[in-house]
Amino acid sequence: MNALASTFSGVSDFFHSGTWIVTRNLLLFLAFLFWAALGYWTYKDARRRIADPLLIAIATLLGLVPPYLGPFIYMLFRPPEYLDDVRERELEMQAAEARLAEVGYHLCPHCDYEVEKDFLRCPNCMRKLKDPCKTCGRPLDPAWKICPFCEAEIGAVPSTPRRARRRREGTEQPVAGTAGEAGSSPAS
Repeated sequence: MNALASTFSGVSDFFHSGTWIVTRNLLLFLAFLFWAALGYWTYKDARRRIADPLLIAIATLLGLVPPYLGPFIYMLFRPPEYLDDVRERELEMQAAEARLAEVGYHLCPHCDYEVEKDFLRCPNCMRKLKDPCKTCGRPLDPAWKICPFCEAEIGAVPSTPRRARRRREGTEQPVAGTAGEAGSSPAS
């Protein structure tokens, strides 16, 4: 019994010594530092993957609240891609679509059916793709302010008709001095 009491007393003396207190405080400081680093890592990773600031704050809080377990929970539910990668992929898709448009490959924005650039309607879904020019009838891009084919202003009433109308014979008499009677005179 005496040996057990002396051993217990030695252990007790160790826990009350200055060495143990310094070691314990150092381990607690390192544990706190590691916990704070995991929270910071969660915050930085969430900022690179999530656009909404509220969701970033929730992810950071999740990384801090259950100590040491939060970042692992966050890793299970975080978005799979970085926002920069998503933006880069979207830019590459836009560039590929622009290259295809230059080649002449166009798709209907509604049903993705292949259409020609001068189609007014999609032959598959029958939706309107472009408006015709009121003067020449050619397809117009909605962003244009003037028809590039006939130089008519878009949205304006056409100044000249597309084709001349024929007069009905006998219903209208030409007025004296008009261009219609310059070549012929009924009296002569």
